Amino acid sequence: MDKILFISHTEENGGLSEHALEVLTAAAELANATSSELTIGLFGGSTAAAVKQISGTVFTVEGAEFAVPRYATDAAAAEAIVNAAQATVVVAPGDSRMMRFLSGVAARLNGKVDAHITSITAGAEISLNRWYYRQRMQAEIKRSARPWFFAVESGIFQPCKSAGAAQVKALNVSLSPALTRTTVQGVKAPQSGEQTIKPDAKLLFVAGAGWTKKQKDGQTHVPEAADLILGFIKKAGASLGSSKSLVDLQGEGQQVLPFMTHLNQVGQTGSTPRHPKGLAACCHGEEPHVVGWRFINERRAISLDANCGWAQGKADVLYVADAFEVIKEVNRLLANFNSNSTEPPNTHR
Repeated sequence: MDKILFISHTEENGGLSEHALEVLTAAAELANATSSELTIGLFGGSTAAAVKQISGTVFTVEGAEFAVPRYATDAAAAEAIVNAAQATVVVAPGDSRMMRFLSGVAARLNGKVDAHITSITAGAEISLNRWYYRQRMQAEIKRSARPWFFAVESGIFQPCKSAGAAQVKALNVSLSPALTRTTVQGVKAPQSGEQTIKPDAKLLFVAGAGWTKKQKDGQTHVPEAADLILGFIKKAGASLGSSKSLVDLQGEGQQVLPFMTHLNQVGQTGSTPRHPKGLAACCHGEEPHVVGWRFINERRAISLDANCGWAQGKADVLYVADAFEVIKEVNRLLANFNSNSTEPPNTHR
């Protein structure tokens, strides 16, 4: 019988992220399905807030040395937790901090590691699934080797809400000066109003190249398009995506939206986000764009062309309308709503 360990770092406030709580649900379901023992491992500057979010046996490593992301100290903490728990299966959230060192810890313990896991099935043996080649091929992974480490993607499981009594076992991990010689000098991040990529947003808004083309008056209106899109993103709390054709315009010398980069690109050569809802405007809805929407639960689009790709079964709802006019009116409604309420509006109606 396997001993299953969920392991994660804590956030700056000492708690667990939503992604971590989702993966904790996955680990708990796996332990229940295999009648295995589940333990929890936490490390970070402080773990007190995270302990209050969970229940069960918890191994902790905390201190100022573990507050910042650093390969050497994170790997040392994780290795100590895995050894203390005597874990044979280690489940972790697939965020940037965990992915940086997880394979290193697996190598130290002569284990195996898999990443970008999107589903877990437990029968006679544990089976994992992940996508390859821009979500066009799905692989099923089974391993007999132990310990087995795997990192799970976000947006798949419901966040764990089993807060209760936790039995904490604090571990002391000694660090040599060589392990702490890498230091964090600071953090550079955009101002909150400029942040357009929001993985935890309930809505993904994808803008296509049509925003920069000539409109019905025969003129382009790129500055107005930029104001409308940013206004919608801020008021609706949405995440911003883009088609490849839009982000490529800069290389072609055309006028572009100043805040749009390849990091916003969604599709075959971009990202594959996971949001409950998605709204595309001025995208043609062909396969390169739609493949990035594979895990969006509800897909809607705005286009003046009733025969565009979105209308061919690729969108749940297609609004045949001018995106400029629609978003302008939605922004007006959002502004009125937000001034009178603290609850987010139902923006898809």
